[in-house]
Amino acid sequence: MIRRNRIAIGLAAGLAVVLGLGVWSATGSGTNSKPVAQTETDLGILGDYGDSGQTPVLQEPAQAPATPAQQAAPETPTPAAQPPAAQPPAAAPVSSLKLVGKVVDKMGMVVQDSDGNTMYRFDKDTPQPETKSNCNNQCSVTWPPFLSETVPQLEGIDPALVKLITRADGKKQVAIGNWPIYRYSQDPGPGKWKGQGVGGTWFVIQPDGKRNVECLPPGVTAPAA
Repeated sequence: MIRRNRIAIGLAAGLAVVLGLGVWSATGSGTNSKPVAQTETDLGILGDYGDSGQTPVLQEPAQAPATPAQQAAPETPTPAAQPPAAQPPAAAPVSSLKLVGKVVDKMGMVVQDSDGNTMYRFDKDTPQPETKSNCNNQCSVTWPPFLSETVPQLEGIDPALVKLITRADGKKQVAIGNWPIYRYSQDPGPGKWKGQGVGGTWFVIQPDGKRNVECLPPGVTAPAA
C-alpha cells in the first residue's frame, strides 16, 4: 500500500515538471509574447557595430577647435635694457653784465660797461705768462675792478680776447687782451674819462686790450709801447 502511494506521488511530480517545461517553452518561443522595446544601445544608434550582440563602444564627441583666446599667446620678448640717453651739456650761465667796444668823440676806441662807464687798464699789472692784477687794497677802492663770475655779454669785442682771472682776494675779474680792466671812481659820469693818464700808468683800454693814448692830460707822455 505504501509502495503504491510512493509511485503515485512520483508520477504526479514528473507530470508537474513536464507541464512546467511546456509552459516555459510556449512563453520563450515568442509567439504569444509582446515585443520588448529596444534601447538606443541595442539599435546601434551611436554607431554601426555589425553584430548587435556585441557590446557597442561609445564614440566620444568631437572636440571643438580651440578659440584664439584659448590658444597660448606667443611670448613677448622682454626688451633689453637701454643705456640712459646722453644728456646735453648744461648751457653756461649768461651774465647780466655787458661790455661794449665803441667809438666816442675825441677819445676814439674805448670800452664801456652797460652803464656807459669807461674802462681802464693798469700798466703795472702782469699780463704774462699769467695775467695778474697788482691793484689791491686801497688801490682797488680808487680803481674798482670789473668783477664777474662769468664772461659778460660782449658787443664790439672779440670774445677770444676776453677771460676771467682770479684776484688775490679770490674774486673773479674780467681781462681783455691779458689786461685786467677797472673803472675809475673819480670819473664824473658815464662817457667821461678823468682817469686817462693818471700817474702815467692808467689808460683808457681799447677793445683789443691796447691802451688808448688820446686826450692825454698836460704833462703826461704816452708810453713807447
